Amino acid sequence: MTETVAIIAPGEMGSAVGRRLKERGARILTVLAGRSPASAARARGAGFEVVDDQARLVEEAGLVLSIVPPGEALGLAESFVPVLAAARRKPVYVDCNAVSPATAERIGAILARTGCGYVDAGIIGPPPAPAARTVFYASGEDASALARLTPLGLEVRVLAAPVGAASALKMSYAGLTKGITALGAAMALGAARGGTSEALMQELRESQPGLLPYLARLPTMFPKAYRWVAEMEEIAAFLAGDAAAQQIYQGAARLYQRLADGAATPEKGELAAIAAFSRKAKRD
Repeated sequence: MTETVAIIAPGEMGSAVGRRLKERGARILTVLAGRSPASAARARGAGFEVVDDQARLVEEAGLVLSIVPPGEALGLAESFVPVLAAARRKPVYVDCNAVSPATAERIGAILARTGCGYVDAGIIGPPPAPAARTVFYASGEDASALARLTPLGLEVRVLAAPVGAASALKMSYAGLTKGITALGAAMALGAARGGTSEALMQELRESQPGLLPYLARLPTMFPKAYRWVAEMEEIAAFLAGDAAAQQIYQGAARLYQRLADGAATPEKGELAAIAAFSRKAKRD
């Protein structure tokens, strides 16, 4: 029996997930109302079937995967409440976004009144591709529903834990990886302002060569920085009760916002300084 999966929305991650599932035999649905021409092109290029509205999407899909920037996750769930409540056949709603456990629980509470199943999920890794490692972690009572996608090419790991656990894992992981990227960008800028970029790079070559590949990839963050602002804020919320740790990620959010504001002209200003520093690391 063909698995029908709705994906909201066909961004870089969502379109790659849909493409993988489509290639393995799934039927992929999406709604493009309010989405950009780039999203529409990605959806069609990945073989998505475009439907007119959320009502049809919900009636025909067994799983609804929410894959949007973290700042949009709560609003998207709220927008689905009327159609999910009215649906005769209830799908399972899977929130795959980089949100804090508290936000995941709020989404679950919003959806509880619709009668549909709910999975808290976290994606670790890049968009699915032949050489990429992408893992979906899932938690909550309905988490096993997401495992139906394992035979269709997704690696799904079900956590025997309540809603919030998958999001906690995602926050911990992203806090390390994207937090280190923020630290690298901040120190690249600090060294540039202090006139010590070359000396710092030479010291890193001699004492911390393992950091060089990571620093060489800093510019790949530029087009993603706008999405990472809300993610850093969610990580700060995840660290509620630890004011010092929260401040680290609140600061990272402000740094990513500043870098996102300059993303249209990466050859100028701070982005240019970070790119120049990364080129020094790449030479090694």
